[in-house]
Amino acid sequence: MIRDELILRTRQLIAEGERLDAAPSLGALQTWLQLSDDLLATAWGTMDRYHLAWLMVGKPKATVRGRPMTAAETDAYVRDVASAKNAALRMSLDAVDRQAMPFVGETGGIGAGQGMGEVPDASASDAGAAASPRTIPLDPEMQRRLEEVRRAAADHEGHGAGERRAPRPERLQR
Repeated sequence: MIRDELILRTRQLIAEGERLDAAPSLGALQTWLQLSDDLLATAWGTMDRYHLAWLMVGKPKATVRGRPMTAAETDAYVRDVASAKNAALRMSLDAVDRQAMPFVGETGGIGAGQGMGEVPDASASDAGAAASPRTIPLDPEMQRRLEEVRRAAADHEGHGAGERRAPRPERLQR
């Protein structure tokens, strides 16, 4: 699989996940999960149960046991699982598109910023972010929260440099 194909197929699956959120269908979810599992396994290798549990994919918050789900519960389940899997797909897209990470089967070697602790040039990617159709837009609420945290951090730059940050009890000051 080539990088452009992986990016295209991932974007298609993300769009389908968004459609599932708008119009939930258990049958469509099962097909979509299989297609997305296959794509992620092809690109990054298979994931063991530990990784899937860590991503919380397929682990809805309120699982109904011992009885059939109502239509509302089925819709909520489909939305919950699709949301978690779409988050994993977005991470994959970000890794292959923005971070240029190498993936299974790619012959291009190590991607920019990979290995030896190098990080891709953030200023170059930020400058082209507005013009590039291949960037993943942040959720407006997430963008607002990030800006708020960055402002708070900037207000405290250099604050207390070289000083202890918390008082130490006398018994620990030996």
